[in-house]
Amino acid sequence: MANSGTEVFALLRDIESRSRQKALGLPQQLAIRHTETGIGFLLQDISLVVATSEISEILPYPPLTRIPGTLNWMKGVANIRGTLVPIIDLLGFVKQEPARLNRKSRVLVMRRGDLVSGLLVTEVLGLRHFFAEEKTADLPPAPERLQYLLDGGYQQGDQHWGIFSSQRLADMPEFINVAAEV
Repeated sequence: MANSGTEVFALLRDIESRSRQKALGLPQQLAIRHTETGIGFLLQDISLVVATSEISEILPYPPLTRIPGTLNWMKGVANIRGTLVPIIDLLGFVKQEPARLNRKSRVLVMRRGDLVSGLLVTEVLGLRHFFAEEKTADLPPAPERLQYLLDGGYQQGDQHWGIFSSQRLADMPEFINVAAEV
């Protein structure tokens, strides 16, 4: 019996030896890098990103009912599956320049507690992924009101993305008060 055990052990060593000779080697060891994901969008020609947790849905520009006596950046309200959602022209709000609608225009629906608003943006660019080391405190060139709504940025190559904060927007009294002064 000792002989058969020795033979089995020798056979296993032979299989191991042949396996090592034909092995391709271990896969590369890659460093795991932390990434942050957001929804990329354009506001005119300014590249912005907002955390996916701050946006509940993305819609094409919906039919609206205009509300008399509101500021010009308050486009109206839309019935989104039974919920009345005010649609805000974000460019009009930050730059006092109305957005031009086109087939790429989209509405980002944000929900902050009881506050639900649709933000009209120039174009949605989809999900964007950023490495932690790409984060920067630098802000892209933008109107002053938009600069206040940015929480730093990301630098990817020669493209600078501002980090848009819907919380800062929702906390602005000017955003909540849509009544036009008479």
